[in-house]
Amino acid sequence: METLRIAQVAPYLQPHVGGVESHVEGISAELARRGHEVEVVTSRLPGTAPSEVRDGYLVTRVPTRRILFSTPITPRLGDALSARPRDLVHAHSPPPLSSHYAARWCRANGVPFALTHHCDLEIPVPGGALIVEAYRRTLGRAAVRAADALIATTRTYAETSRSLWHRGDVHVVPNMVDTERFHPDAMPSLDVRERHRLGDAPIALFVGRLAHHKGIEEFIRAAQHTAPAVHLIVGDGPRRGALETMARTLPAGKVVFAGRVDAADLPSYYRAASVGVLPSTSRLEAFGIAALECMASGRPVVVSDMPGVAEVVEAGVTGLVAEPLAAEDLAEKIRRVALDRELAQAMGKSARERVVRRFTLPRVVDSLVEVYRVVREAHGRNS
Repeated sequence: METLRIAQVAPYLQPHVGGVESHVEGISAELARRGHEVEVVTSRLPGTAPSEVRDGYLVTRVPTRRILFSTPITPRLGDALSARPRDLVHAHSPPPLSSHYAARWCRANGVPFALTHHCDLEIPVPGGALIVEAYRRTLGRAAVRAADALIATTRTYAETSRSLWHRGDVHVVPNMVDTERFHPDAMPSLDVRERHRLGDAPIALFVGRLAHHKGIEEFIRAAQHTAPAVHLIVGDGPRRGALETMARTLPAGKVVFAGRVDAADLPSYYRAASVGVLPSTSRLEAFGIAALECMASGRPVVVSDMPGVAEVVEAGVTGLVAEPLAAEDLAEKIRRVALDRELAQAMGKSARERVVRRFTLPRVVDSLVEVYRVVREAHGRNS
């Protein structure tokens, strides 16, 4: 494939932390390594520079008028796209508005447009469902219709998303994981057990943003039934205070909050774990990159039976699937893996093998480059 001038449009990038951000950063670096000219156009957060070069690609940050329901409003995004020639624009949603701006610019300028729908929208406030539906029927639907190629990260999510039902041509390109960074034999950067005084207890590990849709309340409730395992929570977010209050109803040391940890130390937490847990309760969790990181580290996982998330795991082989919002079922699945070292080792080995087969960065970008080829050919026929 010839060298392409690609704009990746993402609502956020570092220092904002999330699955979409890490996905965009990973594919952009790999595309640049392959010789493509890549620019990530994103919102500008306080304390960030208007532009910088990172891992071989350019980052351009657009002034943010305001942030509404976690969505950056960046009406000047089109100006940034107009700053240099583009062979293709690939937008990522949600949050949603940046994909709308990108679609509008591509229509006006005759540039091929690809859209990855990472998950459905959800606004957890009174009236939030009405706001989401209004957007989906208007600007969201227009962006989906404008896409020369529509991408979802799993087949089951594509089949169950109301935003994608009317498109029968959805490509499935999964998220990826750095299998060298997250590796069973990687040298630990710190002793997690010593840092958090965990002794030799089995560790059930949650990694993620402490937000309402992550199901951390169920993870804490499950801790009542998983002795002698310790539940270790890595991450920060708006729910942390309430979650710490909830955890204080359990015996001291049963639930441990590690807070946000340095990126360099995160692999050590997965290596210390007996089992990784992703107890998601909402369609905002459409894939679960933390599950991939844990599996790449040679550890089994327990995930909620949700579209997308459950597809990442091969139930009974690389981990177990639990009923959402069912703390006792979650506890039973955690206990089954965490307290059986032989089972955990076998599942962890299979988990690593599954990741290497399907979710490495080169494999994901191979699939993405093929979608780009299809997009440009389709756009050329229709223009």
